[in-house]
Amino acid sequence: MIDRVPETAELRHFAEMEARGLGFDAFGVVKPEAIGTSGLRLREFIAAGHHGSMQWMAETLVRRSHPQALWPDVRTIIVLGMNYGPETNPLEILDQSDRGAISVYARHRDYHDVIKGKLKTLASKIAAQMRTLNVQHSAKVFVDTAPVMEKPLAAAAGLGWQGKHTNLVSRDFGSWLFLGSIFTTLDLPPDVAEIDHCGSCSSCLDVCPTRAFPAPYQLDARRCISYLTIENKGPIPIEFRKPMGNRIFGCDDCLAVCPWNKFATSASEAKLATRGSEKQPLLSEFLGLDDAGFRARFSGSPVKRIGRDRFMRNCLIAAGNSNDLTLVPAVEKLLNDSNPIVVEAAGWALGELRDAGA
Repeated sequence: MIDRVPETAELRHFAEMEARGLGFDAFGVVKPEAIGTSGLRLREFIAAGHHGSMQWMAETLVRRSHPQALWPDVRTIIVLGMNYGPETNPLEILDQSDRGAISVYARHRDYHDVIKGKLKTLASKIAAQMRTLNVQHSAKVFVDTAPVMEKPLAAAAGLGWQGKHTNLVSRDFGSWLFLGSIFTTLDLPPDVAEIDHCGSCSSCLDVCPTRAFPAPYQLDARRCISYLTIENKGPIPIEFRKPMGNRIFGCDDCLAVCPWNKFATSASEAKLATRGSEKQPLLSEFLGLDDAGFRARFSGSPVKRIGRDRFMRNCLIAAGNSNDLTLVPAVEKLLNDSNPIVVEAAGWALGELRDAGA
């Protein structure tokens, strides 16, 4: 068997058509070296402490900095995107203080499970095609949790560009693309990188309630509500509690205001459709959840991974910001919770609600 196949448009076309058939909305091919200076920027991000308590980013810095540090045999990377566009404007719920705002990406089945299964299927189809050509081929699939810099790779593959908020922006899907990748030993012709189309716009920077962007194209995760509500395991710092509003899992503000969303469409993948119960959930539904109830309520959801206690902490901050005095009894009960972080958040929320009542 030969271990190398010439670069062919036909093989790339085959992979793209199979990907489209599996429900992927964006497809691009890139060489490992196209990641450019992204590894250096990541090193600067960590050196500045902007990763906060996410020590796994520092621990995987070398492997994350370049695809070939993760897998030396990789010759080509296929980058794929799946649209998860919301049906309505995610910012609308922020005006409903008695309800909890859950980030769009977490309102449905965990995207890791959805996309990884499809990536494995696509990799299998490519492998089968290679066997018919008598070509030796190896591949690895990655979705978000592996030390892969998906966004700069996606930009180099032509799927979009990293906006001033550091997230990927697509001319076709706006802010709403889940990313996955297939590392392969095949030599496929690469696509042309996308250019930056942000221009003078600063909407994503201006809307951030906690001022998490020290400069365009830079993020200080320690000030980001997504980090504070998901990655942060301790109490929410006092200075960020009021700006959090009713955001109880993640934040979509910088994504939702992007003008390129005018081209966005709702997700077509059925498994990524918003669960009805996650569209505009009442805070009162959550404040009484014990661990078993939390696990049952968020089975198969990304929300489940932060655990009941962190989630309850977030809901209590939202309750304190709600001015909804009907939540006082539920908050008072949580003063006797077994978790000290929950108790502290309940005390803060109760003080805020009593001030509102006065």
